[in-house]
Amino acid sequence: MPRITAERRAANRSQIVAAARRCFSRDGFHQTSMPDIAAEAGVSVGAPYRYFAGKEEIILEIAGDAFRVMFDPVEHFVDAAGDVTIADLVAAAIEPVSGDVAVDGAGQAVPVDELLRCAVQAWGELLRHEGLRQHAEAGFEHVRGRIADALRTGQRAGSVPADLDPDRGARIVMALLHGFVLQYTAFGLDDTAGFTRDVRIALSDAGLFR
Repeated sequence: MPRITAERRAANRSQIVAAARRCFSRDGFHQTSMPDIAAEAGVSVGAPYRYFAGKEEIILEIAGDAFRVMFDPVEHFVDAAGDVTIADLVAAAIEPVSGDVAVDGAGQAVPVDELLRCAVQAWGELLRHEGLRQHAEAGFEHVRGRIADALRTGQRAGSVPADLDPDRGARIVMALLHGFVLQYTAFGLDDTAGFTRDVRIALSDAGLFR
């Protein structure tokens, strides 16, 4: 039997991840079994184990994709921008999770709705899964530090109030993003443009946006 090519192996792995993401977003992490994932992917029961040690490893990968979709655009914006405000950062964070399709870590187009439903479930998993919590905390602290640096740059440029603590300001940005994702996923908030506009108005009234 010929050996499987690297390209075919990558495609098979992506197929299993996509199937797991559909199952998780539809039925939840704990209601989904590895046989369920195999059936969704249209492969044999043992096939997922050729690529993953078990379900928790797949959960870690999908949760990582979901958090990456949320936070990578913020980092790109911070790299490109000089004179920023808190509202700019919130808008940069919300924009990529408000569409229909995003790109996962393997470069595959994936439905945003599936990723965000998995992200919301992953937040609950942080309370019981130490490995996932450590991964999420490391990613959170990295992005929070980048946002805080951007706010310091904004303070030097005069676009961010001088008396704002950048580290706490970064938490405001993260909290608004997390709140948006929860409302978008669980409660049908889909007016992204309106939400972003009102964030600017609210932060202006609070003196956090000039």
